Amino acid sequence: MAIDDPKTLVSTDWLAAHLKDPDLRILDASTPFVGETRDTLAEYEKAHIPNARFFHIDEISDHRSDLPHMVPPVEKFMSRLRAMGVGDGHQVVVYDSAGLYSAARVWWLFRLMGQDNIAVLDGGLKKWIAEGRDLEDLPPIVRDRHMTVRRQAHLVKDVTQVSSASKLGDYEIVDARSAERFRGDVDEPRAGLRRGHVPGSKNVPFTELLETDGTMKSRDAIRAVFDAAGVDLDKPIITTCGTGVTAAILCLALERMGKTDHALYDGSWTEWGAFPTLPVATGEA
Repeated sequence: MAIDDPKTLVSTDWLAAHLKDPDLRILDASTPFVGETRDTLAEYEKAHIPNARFFHIDEISDHRSDLPHMVPPVEKFMSRLRAMGVGDGHQVVVYDSAGLYSAARVWWLFRLMGQDNIAVLDGGLKKWIAEGRDLEDLPPIVRDRHMTVRRQAHLVKDVTQVSSASKLGDYEIVDARSAERFRGDVDEPRAGLRRGHVPGSKNVPFTELLETDGTMKSRDAIRAVFDAAGVDLDKPIITTCGTGVTAAILCLALERMGKTDHALYDGSWTEWGAFPTLPVATGEA
């Protein structure tokens, strides 16, 4: 079982014990996998952890970009969270229905916005339900709360910065996609993208950081996964994936083992793989 830490990861036992805390705010950040047609908002409305609010990853994003669920403008983030009654002084716990998938993206987004009192629910809604814990279909009672945002620019990288890191080798670039996608053996799930990976990057599929029940592995096991992938943990790390969702699982895992000098490439392969002028590597790292 994970060691509970309200700034990274908490267990279902922890959440159950704190469920009635007045300053606890719970977010359901469930989102479909690429290619799925699930309506996760409708699923939330049918059944969710008591008092949870729905965090719509695609809606709370930068709609000026053609790329999926890019980081929203600060003002949009603040207004959407305020409308949900989430603000300064709240302890936030975020979960998703897959176990540990999109919740990590919201954890990272809060950290980017300077809010660090947030944890991912280890094992998510799937584990909560498996344990027979309470669910409800009622909307939460929302009370307005101001949120102060101090954007931590060092936690996110753009395509120019990743290109530089690829050439200079001053960062480790770590890709959370499957080994087959990383090597370029299979087509990407999004049409129009090239096969392969950012030159010089290493591959740590996010699934290797999780147990079979969707909970995160221990700190020692996480370190072993990164070591086995040849990642130099003495270097700062840029995480990447398909659309910037599962890359956040790598960030969460790194934070769990005490490594704080990591950033996420927001555009990820959906951006890099679409640009014919950017170099692409295939095969093993």
